[in-house]
Amino acid sequence: MRASQRARGEDVALVDSLLSADERRRSSGVRFDELRAEQKALGKLIPKASGDEKAELLKKAGQLAADVKAADAERDEADARTQELLLQLGNIVHPDVPVGGEEDFVTLETHGELRDFAAEGFEPKDHLELGQLLGAIDVERGAKVSGSRFYFLTGVGALLELALVNAAIAQATAAGFTPMLTPALVRPQSMAGTGFLGQAAQDVYHLDKDDLYLVGTSEVPLAAYHMDEILDAERLPLRYAGFSPCFRREAGSHGKDTRGIFRVHQFDKVEMFSYVRPEESQEEHRRLLAWEKQWLTSLELPFRVIDVATGDLGSSASRKFDCEAWIPTQGKYRELTSTSDCTEYQSRRLSIRFREGKTVRPLATLNGTLCAVPRTIVAILENHQQADGSVRVPEVLRPYLGGREVLEPVAK
Repeated sequence: MRASQRARGEDVALVDSLLSADERRRSSGVRFDELRAEQKALGKLIPKASGDEKAELLKKAGQLAADVKAADAERDEADARTQELLLQLGNIVHPDVPVGGEEDFVTLETHGELRDFAAEGFEPKDHLELGQLLGAIDVERGAKVSGSRFYFLTGVGALLELALVNAAIAQATAAGFTPMLTPALVRPQSMAGTGFLGQAAQDVYHLDKDDLYLVGTSEVPLAAYHMDEILDAERLPLRYAGFSPCFRREAGSHGKDTRGIFRVHQFDKVEMFSYVRPEESQEEHRRLLAWEKQWLTSLELPFRVIDVATGDLGSSASRKFDCEAWIPTQGKYRELTSTSDCTEYQSRRLSIRFREGKTVRPLATLNGTLCAVPRTIVAILENHQQADGSVRVPEVLRPYLGGREVLEPVAK
């Protein structure tokens, strides 16, 4: 755990503080048990005593009751402190994860060819200009209604979102996932249990009056779906594909990706989520990545797969792979999907276990974005644009767009 904290760039001393707190929790528990046993034994002697002996025993019983109450309070306080520190720790990093920060990832593979727009004789437009030509994106009225980083998808933009969601859910269903429409508001224990109230807390919207959180991903309600349950081993793996609105404050991203709809406060997303035996989590992680690659390939997008470095994992992930699509006007790859192996980290915090024979133990949870809609629209518009401002529709989406092969600019 110390090595994992060090690799993440987190506080190593937290481990020692936790061990110290846990020792206090254990010793205070023993102390309480000893005093409680003594109190029970004394309780049996009092009815048999009389006179001065009984008075002395009653006096001792009164003091013992006060000691038991104090020991109980100390035990509860020590347990609360231990849990508080435990919740601050990130998951143990997989040994193969590259060590470092955001730029220290390792590229695992690259797919598709980058278009040479110069050879085609035109300068590519960015997604916002294309979206405006198509009558698909309106950020000015989004800002007027809700503020910066909000938007309207209009006309073919709205239809394109619905096509993407339906196509993504169709792929997930064909792969054996159960489709889910999940709540957008969750209780604190759901958010904390999935690991989003630690280092990610600054990005979370909180409704103080109701003490509810707006989810930044349907991973949260999907992880908490089986909270406090014991599942039968025969039911595993369990795979869900959740569709939900997602809300993120994007704290610390001021001045970053401010143009268009790449980085916004509200968006829709299709998320894959798996419950598996712990020993099968790495294999399931590769499966989730394969389904993401299948999806991006079907959209005919050039992309690469990276092994995310330790400092950019997020607290719940032991290992994370990102698929980054090429964005022509930015001249670089940008994250479109991500899949994380959270091992037993979330299931322990949410008390989700499985029974195999007489054994009951925590299971492993994994998540994988299939389609974060706005970013996928960005990649589609820019990579499939044509010289006249129209956009070719990938074949996989055409059945969900009434057979439309091209999105045409609208009259001004």
